[in-house]
Amino acid sequence: MKENILLFCTGSTLYPALEVLYRGHSDFSMGVAGGVCMCLINRVCNQDLGKKPILIRCCAGSATITTVEFFTGLIVNIGMGRSVWDYSSLPLNFLGQICPLYSGIWALLSLPAMGICDGIFRLLSKIHLPSK
Repeated sequence: MKENILLFCTGSTLYPALEVLYRGHSDFSMGVAGGVCMCLINRVCNQDLGKKPILIRCCAGSATITTVEFFTGLIVNIGMGRSVWDYSSLPLNFLGQICPLYSGIWALLSLPAMGICDGIFRLLSKIHLPSK
């Protein structure tokens, strides 16, 4: 439980920070999506597929992030009309919410995300916090 809280907080901080560096702005919803992605990457890529080759794990990370991005886009962009992002001008996009270009970027970003998740796990295993 402590690991997931720390993973969520890390993802919800790092992803919007990267987005601000790349686009100059972000949205609260990207913090939520980043936190969810970090928890899922840890679960899928580090735990479930931890013994698989790194290419498979990065592809799984891409699929995970793309899925979170799609559902976040359905809720935030389409449902709430916030227009946080729009991939409509990019080739092979789906409803303007996901596209192969960004799925490829997510595959690359999955690698450091897996490392961060692993680092958090190692850090927490060294710290003996009192349990309630």
